[in-house]
Amino acid sequence: MTPISIGVLTVSDRAAQGLYEDLGGPAVRAAAEGYGWKVICESIVPDDRKQIQQAVSGMVQSGCHLILTTGGTGISRRDVTPEAIREIAIRELPGFGEAMRMESRKLTPNAILSRSLAAVVDRALVICLPGKPSGAVECLGFVAAAVPHAIEVLREIPANC
Repeated sequence: MTPISIGVLTVSDRAAQGLYEDLGGPAVRAAAEGYGWKVICESIVPDDRKQIQQAVSGMVQSGCHLILTTGGTGISRRDVTPEAIREIAIRELPGFGEAMRMESRKLTPNAILSRSLAAVVDRALVICLPGKPSGAVECLGFVAAAVPHAIEVLREIPANC
C-alpha cells in the first residue's frame, strides 16, 4: 500500500491569532509520522465552522487520505469542530469516538466530556482529536490500528485475498 498522506489541522482561536504557540499540531504530526504516515498539509484555523470546513476540504483536494484535527472537541461555546465536520461528512464512524472516550476514561474522568469523532468527508477519513497534546496523541493511539484498513476501503483499493 502507498503511504497514507495526511493533513494536520489545529483548531484554536488563540493559536490562529498567534497568541498561543500551537502544541497540539506538532504533537499530532510527530505521532502520525511515528505510524509511518506522511504529513502533506498543515494548517491552523480559529474555532469557526466555515474556516474548519474550508481547511478540511482544501486538505482533501490536496490529496490527503486522512485528516487529523486537534482542538474544538470540548464543551465550551467556541468548540465547534464536531459540528463543522458533521455538516460536510457523508457518514460518521461512531466507533472511533466511542473507543477514544472509553480508553481515555481509564486515564481521566473528564474523558466523558470529549466530543471526539471520526467521519468520512469525500473519500478521506477525518478524525477529530482533543486539543490537549497528550490527549490528542493518546486518542490517536487508541484508533490508529483501524486507520490503514479504513483508508484502503475509502480509496477502493482491492484487498489481498
